[in-house]
Amino acid sequence: MTLLGLLEREPSHGYDLKRDYDTFFSRGKPLPFGQVYATLGRLARDGKIVIGEVEPGVGPERKRYVITDRGATEVESWLTEPVEAEPNLQTVLFTKVVLALMLGRPAEEYLDRQRAAHLRRMKELTDIRRGGDLVDAMLADHGLFHLEADLHWIDTTVARLDALRTVVRR
Repeated sequence: MTLLGLLEREPSHGYDLKRDYDTFFSRGKPLPFGQVYATLGRLARDGKIVIGEVEPGVGPERKRYVITDRGATEVESWLTEPVEAEPNLQTVLFTKVVLALMLGRPAEEYLDRQRAAHLRRMKELTDIRRGGDLVDAMLADHGLFHLEADLHWIDTTVARLDALRTVVRR
């Protein structure tokens, strides 16, 4: 959907789409060229984009992709629908705590290690927020807020471990 949205902005070559995606959305995880072209192929197959002008080049011909009315309608629909509220009630963090308690393992130690990992990541994100541009800062804030909520949950869980241990060992 992101590539389709970028095409609604303006017709583009696959290389330009990858560059724009990586600039605004990837943050440390660049989109592989193969994934860009595979996605463009599916979008074309599904009638959401068409190949516009083709330019000769030193290598393969450069295709400019253009969004169709069907594609633009899908982008509009996607943008107006809310993202599913997260998190789900089943998380890996919760699962590990409950299993540790069920198996008689030290859940407190696991939670301490998890807290330390969260704090390290929060420091990294804080550094990104301070040194980055507005896009980096906003993405870092999003991550920080989620990590803060996890830390609150970790602290609450530590306070309730004895009671939870009793429930899961029945």
